[in-house]
Amino acid sequence: MTQDKRRRHSSTVVDGVGKSASRAMLRAVGFTDEDFRKPQVGIASTWSNLTPCNMHINGLAEEAAAGADGAGGKSLIFNTITVSDGIANGTEGMKYSLVSREVIADSIETVAGCEGFDGLVAIGGCDKNMPGCMMGLARLDRPSVFVYGGTILPGDNHTDIISVFEAVGAHARGDLDLIEVKQIEETAIPGPGSCGGMYTANTMASAIEAMGMSLPGSSAQNAVSDTKTADCRAAGAAVLALLERDIKPSDIMTREAFENAITVVIALGGSTNAVLHLLAMASTIGVRLDLEDFVEIGKRVPVLADLRPSGHYMMSELVAIGGIQPLMKMLLERGLLHGDCLTVTGQTLSQNLAGVEAYPEGQDIIHAFDNPIKADSHLRILYGNLAPTGAVAKITGKEGTHFTGRARVFHSEEEAQARILDGTVVAGDVLVIRYEGPKGGPGMREMLSPTSAIMGKGLGNDVALITDGRFSGGSHGFVVGHITPEAAEGGPIALVEDGDTITIDAVSNRIELDVPEAELNRRRQQWQQPPLRVQRGVLAKYARAVGSASQGAVTDLPE
Repeated sequence: MTQDKRRRHSSTVVDGVGKSASRAMLRAVGFTDEDFRKPQVGIASTWSNLTPCNMHINGLAEEAAAGADGAGGKSLIFNTITVSDGIANGTEGMKYSLVSREVIADSIETVAGCEGFDGLVAIGGCDKNMPGCMMGLARLDRPSVFVYGGTILPGDNHTDIISVFEAVGAHARGDLDLIEVKQIEETAIPGPGSCGGMYTANTMASAIEAMGMSLPGSSAQNAVSDTKTADCRAAGAAVLALLERDIKPSDIMTREAFENAITVVIALGGSTNAVLHLLAMASTIGVRLDLEDFVEIGKRVPVLADLRPSGHYMMSELVAIGGIQPLMKMLLERGLLHGDCLTVTGQTLSQNLAGVEAYPEGQDIIHAFDNPIKADSHLRILYGNLAPTGAVAKITGKEGTHFTGRARVFHSEEEAQARILDGTVVAGDVLVIRYEGPKGGPGMREMLSPTSAIMGKGLGNDVALITDGRFSGGSHGFVVGHITPEAAEGGPIALVEDGDTITIDAVSNRIELDVPEAELNRRRQQWQQPPLRVQRGVLAKYARAVGSASQGAVTDLPE
């Protein structure tokens, strides 16, 4: 048995005469005698050419591999899947999006567990592959670094993918003709990188860096840049240093580190999906985290970043003034971050931030504490007779903090989208889109198409939307998702009827159905659980295994 503590996993695969066959296989892929004595570092690449978020990651993976090799390791690159929410949104295909998070975690665990990698670099660049990578690293608990693939640059006229979705609604309203829609379509996505606002990808990259699992600066770099190339090389080398000190994800992904991640997400005005993914990541690493933690942290952390979708600026513009590091230093100096948390540099968060300079004078992307975008969190955890175990809203205050309206009920995203575009949905409606939860969808689709259509139709201040599904980081307006229990499990959202009065209060954090309890009991007795929409395949397996959104919608909860 090897005495090299850095090789505790790979040594079982390649050491000794009994492993001659293993070495023979590896010689065919380029191993030399010397390589068998090195720690093996798996590079989990989410490359594919099916989405701009990931089209460049093969090159980044090669840089990370070179960094690991240069630091004395032996790298091996392997791929996992990715899907594109931007392409699939509004279709049945979107049901696979959240499912892909579990598939990615499963695949990274499977490959690294089988092949005996001693350490890992995982490179993600889209909404679900980032938490999927992190969950895979957490399950394995071997020295690891996560690298973000980087943000896209803005399109013409400061456009991005959300501009295209909202152009569809504007066309339905009559504000844009088909030629104008096509012009936006052709120029909004100029090249590689993840969607450009503080949507889910940039939110999760920021959360992971704040947690300490990425190198400083990794979350705020353009996808195609020298800084991103250097970040990847440094990540590969950092794994060797982590191996030397035996620093694992469980040493970094502590309760306090998750609190840091939540704090940064709130300050940035990040996506509601961060709630779902951080709950899932915490569950995977064995840290207690629940919806109430978002409530408590949200009471003391303001929204400081004027970033899309509800703000004005894009991530590339935040990159240009220093990224999230100066913001984190502001939060640390305010006593809002745990500075003693260990990070993948081998240093604490405070040590990493010690030399960080403040934002340049005159910038207005990140506001001062005495001039916040919102004095407390935009992520509102709502309870009430419509969501006994919780729901998640993103309320910046620009859309108001209170909405009362009449229910207009739909049993699918497509049905709601059609009625928005044809003018059936009018001011004063509360759209109820149900049977779109983790089990009922299955897959908990994002409602980006309906929310974008609402904004494009000019109804953003006049219509609310609630669902047991979820929202894209690009969604904005008066929207409430993750309603639990979901409709497919007989949650109260399954009992709503057209015309019922619904009240959403983002100050008292309540979501209430104004129907007498006796009437709800009558409806409950008449309700019948629908059969699973699919009986075989990955969606069926997911529907049978997945837990509640209020627990992160994970598929491997212990019995």
